Amino acid sequence: MSIVTIDAGDPTPLYAQLERGVRAAIATGRLQPGAQLPTVRQLAVELSINANTVARVYAALEGAGVIETRRGVGSFVAAGAPRAVPVRERRRQVAQFVTRVLADADTAGFTLDELLEGLEARKAGGA
Repeated sequence: MSIVTIDAGDPTPLYAQLERGVRAAIATGRLQPGAQLPTVRQLAVELSINANTVARVYAALEGAGVIETRRGVGSFVAAGAPRAVPVRERRRQVAQFVTRVLADADTAGFTLDELLEGLEARKAGGA
């Protein structure tokens, strides 16, 4: 079973889907700090995408402090939280994220109430 899924029918670029999926797996606890990620080649084959796409995402996640790569060993979920972000910047990032989520939900045909119900279920430990 893959750590993430990719939807070829989704208009979101593959690298963005992959990065979002890895970040979500970490945020939801499916990937714990210190967990080893599949190799670039393994994940590319598993998801049927180009290895350069996976390498690009891993590099971006490493640059953000989300994962760390140990030469000759592999890539792992970083033990610490990503670098601290000033409150003002964090709020701006959250606002941009919320805008993207709402746009994606609208495109998928979900109502705001359905989205909120899903978030509440996730918060409560449901699906």
